[in-house]
Amino acid sequence: MIDCVGNIIWLPDGLYVNVPKTKKTYCKSKECRKHTLHKVTQYKKGKDSLAAQGKRRYDRKQSGYGGQTKPVFHKKAKTTKKIVLRLQCQGCKHVSQHPIKRCKHFEIGGDKKGKGTSLF
Repeated sequence: MIDCVGNIIWLPDGLYVNVPKTKKTYCKSKECRKHTLHKVTQYKKGKDSLAAQGKRRYDRKQSGYGGQTKPVFHKKAKTTKKIVLRLQCQGCKHVSQHPIKRCKHFEIGGDKKGKGTSLF
């Protein structure tokens, strides 16, 4: 965020998150069942399928004359999404997901902030 003078200001904790690229955590696959190193990536939603039953039904109903047939939601309340970390075990390649809190700015493997220092 930038103030009226032009200085960069970080908002209160929880809005800026920096996660390391690797994390040592428990792997619950049958092969490991111990703490191992995991590669951290951010979960992303896959592309919507055109063959899904709901999409086919919606497209069929929308076709032809008559305008919009289903309600379009406009009362969005949230400004952020919950971040989901995708953890892949470097030993057995097992993938698990770990949701964390909401934040405005999320980064993987950015500069680590030392004690008593600033990022800018």
